[in-house]
Order: sequence, then structure tokens, then C-alpha cells
Amino acid sequence: MPEGKTQHYRRTILPTNNPTESHKGHPVKPVRSKAQAKRARRKLTEDDVTVVEESLLKRAVAAAALGNAMEWFDFGIFAYLTVTISQVFLPQGDPAANIVATFGFFAAAFIVRPIGGAVFGPIGDKIGRQKVLALTMILMAAGTLMIGLIPSYDSIGFWAPILLLVARFVQGFSTGGEYGGAATFIAEYSPDKRRGFMGSWLEFGTLAGYVLGASIVTGLQFGLSEDALLSWGWRIPFIIAGPLGLIGLYLRLKLEETPAFQKQQEQAAERESQKTPFLKLFAENWRSLIICIGLVLVFNVTDYMLLSYMPTYLEQNLGQNATFGLILIVVVMLLMMVVITFGGRLSDKFGRRPVLAAGCIGFILLSWPALKLVQSGTGFGVFAGLLILGVVLVTFTSTMPSTLPALFPTIIRYGALAIAFNVSVSLFGGTTPLATSALINWAKDSGFGWAEDIPAFYLMLAAVIGLVAVYFTKETAATPLMGSGPTVGSEDEVAEVIADYNDESSEFAQSDWAKEFATSEIPIISGDAPSGEAPKEPAGS
Repeated sequence: MPEGKTQHYRRTILPTNNPTESHKGHPVKPVRSKAQAKRARRKLTEDDVTVVEESLLKRAVAAAALGNAMEWFDFGIFAYLTVTISQVFLPQGDPAANIVATFGFFAAAFIVRPIGGAVFGPIGDKIGRQKVLALTMILMAAGTLMIGLIPSYDSIGFWAPILLLVARFVQGFSTGGEYGGAATFIAEYSPDKRRGFMGSWLEFGTLAGYVLGASIVTGLQFGLSEDALLSWGWRIPFIIAGPLGLIGLYLRLKLEETPAFQKQQEQAAERESQKTPFLKLFAENWRSLIICIGLVLVFNVTDYMLLSYMPTYLEQNLGQNATFGLILIVVVMLLMMVVITFGGRLSDKFGRRPVLAAGCIGFILLSWPALKLVQSGTGFGVFAGLLILGVVLVTFTSTMPSTLPALFPTIIRYGALAIAFNVSVSLFGGTTPLATSALINWAKDSGFGWAEDIPAFYLMLAAVIGLVAVYFTKETAATPLMGSGPTVGSEDEVAEVIADYNDESSEFAQSDWAKEFATSEIPIISGDAPSGEAPKEPAGS
């Protein structure tokens, strides 16, 4: 049973010379009636509270975010070079069909992401988050470097797209263990009252990776002729992934394991659930899995629509210069980076649910007007439309890294989040460019006048689904993670947390976590105590 859950079990009491020992010589927990158990309230002690030093916290968050930036630099440059890659790796034909095919290669990585999540997640729950994050860094860099070294279709024919597909599978497999691990790592290190702010740095790293990739691609498109870009220039950002991967690997190897995982390992022998994490995952956390899939759906559809698909949409559908679209996206991402940590602070102050709900409502109301501005073709109109979408997207990027890990208990957090996250991304997020491009082509061929508005409709539908998921999400701001004790940033806060817990009228004492903690590890035993023994209160009650 995951930590944090109320534990009710029955035990048969056998007569012994010592009423506190079982027939096997093991201590028996004191007997109490159901009424006594209901009245009892487990105490919160200093040993239950984790203090994370500020210097260690900053180092852990920086390393995880920088490593994530390296990963998403690798993943992002493929999206920004979609048109060029379609010309290098596919035979000449219908350009629109080749774009769809190349987005198919982009989506191919998402097919294996759930497999990567299913492999890396449980391993991360068993041997530690830090080791797995280092491994995903190596694989991602290797897959990206491989793309930069594959000969063109003109050189090796159909082997070119086949090798490209293999490289994308390697990228997708490694990424399957990346986000869930990085989000878990930061969440488990962060003080409860600052988890939103600290978690927002993870997506700051994602945007930084995207900005770096887009900036390099923009520079190449601006500084090289089209022939030079097709011949060798496009390979540069992929080859850069090699040394960047080594930097990310170094940073992650210097990390220490999270306090929550260390405590879990110390107590692992006492928990039967440690033996069957997947059974516990699907039997007891199915609701959280579904909520996670819904939240990730709206998060990733909107993310990939703006950051990955919009440059191609501007070039292929609106006839804009490729460099023009990338420059605007880079500026929008830079502005998102400026405000993203403020979004994290807002979620710490007002809660995760209000911020996420505001984002869903924003996309429902503003997606179509924003797209109309993009379709205006004027520099100001295009930028204004993209900026509106970017600002609304910040509500997700700033809040999801702290919301998603809190859905699951420590013992299965990495595995559960990795699986649910990547299933949702694979089915809905990563397929967004491919599905949107294909739907636009279909609508045009069918003669529908609203074909170019499909991206807005796609965003609005995702936002409706996301709003339903937010409605069923429990508020977790400023409360400990499931299966872990309170985490604070200084020794001075320990007494404050204990005092809040002891004040049963306080907001903290009324939280779901406190209610579960208050009754956990209290045995409920049917029957009477051994003859001559009065019921005893267990220590800590």
C-alpha cells in the first residue's frame, strides 16, 4: 500500500507469556478498538519533517532543468527543420505529402515513449531518480547525433528514412524516462510551499532548450544559402548534441538522490507494496492515472501546437518566410521564460487548480481570435496572435511540473507519472503536428472554407478535456507529496509545520495529506485485548 494511505488491518492475537510478543517472537502492535482508532490522531514529529538546504535545492533544480534543456534542444531542432529534413531524407514528390510524412517521423518517437516510460519509470522507483536521468541523457544525445550523421536519400536511398526512423526511436525511448523523472526529482527536492516555483524552472529549461535550438536553426537559415543548408548546414545542430549531451550527463552525475527517495529506501523492507508497485499502481491509482492523462493532453497539445507546429504552419500554409516564423517563436518563448516562474509562484499562492483552469478557459476563448491574428499576415498581427497563445500556455508550463508528481505516492511516483505522461503525449501531444497538418489537407481537399482554422478548433477541444481533468484534480499546493513527510527550506520552519498540524482548525491540518497521515499506521483490531491487559495507545498517537 502506498505511503500516506490509511492502513487498516486485522491481526490475530495469540496468548504468550508477554502480551506484546507474537508466537514467533515478533512484537505485536498494541490493541485498540475501532472507536479508539477514530479518536486517536498520529503525532507529527521532527523526524517526519525533511529540511532541504537552500544551496542543495538550487543545485538540484538547476541541474535537472539544465539537463532537461539539453534533452529538449535535441528534440526541438527536428521540429524546426521539418521542411529541410523532408527534402533530405525523402524522395522528391508532393511537398505537402512529404511534410506530412516528416511529421510522421516526428510522431514516430512518440510511439516508443510509453515503452521508455514503462522501462525507466519503475527502474527509477527502484534504484533512484538520478541514475536513470543520467542514462536518458546519454541515449538522447546519441540518437540526435545519429540523425546528424545519416547520409541523405540521394546517397543511400530508402536506407536514409529507415535510419532516421531508428534514430527517432532512440530519441523517443530516452525521452520516455525524461520528463517524469525530472519533474519527480524537482518535486521531491522542493519545500512544500515553494514546489510550484521550483517546478516552473523545469519548463524554463525546456523553453531554453527550444530557444537554443530555434536560434541555431534561424541563424543557419539566415546565414546559409538554401543549397548549403540542404547539403550540410542542417547537420550542425544535430552534431552539436554530442558535446551538449556530455555537459548534461556531467551535471546529472553530480546530483544527489532526492530526500523522499532516500527515506523510502530506508523503510522499504517494512512495506509490502514495494514488492508489487505495478499492481498498486493500477489497482489503487487508476483515478490519478486518468486525471494525469487528461492534464497532460491539454498541456502537450497546446505546447506542441505553438512551439513545434506553428513555424511550419506559417511557412507552408500562410506562405511566410521560414526565418520570419522562427524568429517570432523565439521571441515569444523568451517572453514566456520571463514570466514562467511568476506563474509557478501564483500556483503556490492561489493553488494549482485555479491557474490550470484559467489556462483551459483562456484557450477555449482565445484560440480562434489568436489564430485569426496569425492569419492576418502582418508582422504585428502574427506576433500578437502567437504571444496570446504563449501567455496562456504559461499557465500550464509553470504549474504542471508541480501538479503531476503530486498525483502519485512516492513509491510509484516516477513509474506512474512516466507511464501516464507518455501514453498521453504519444496519443495526443506528439501527434498534434501530424494530425493538424493532415486535417488541414483533408479539409482543403474537401473544399471546406474553415480548413485553416483547424489549429484553433484543435486547441479548443483539448482545453475542454483539460478543464474536465482539472475539475477532478485535488488541490496539492503547500501540502506534502503523497507518501512523504513535510519538506521545508529551513530548521525554523519545522516547528511552524508541527504547530500547524497540531492546530486541527488550520488549513494544513484540514488538508487531505494531514487527514491521511493522522490515521496512518494505526492498527484496527477486532476482538478484545488479551485477558488482563487494557488496550494500549501505540507510541506516537
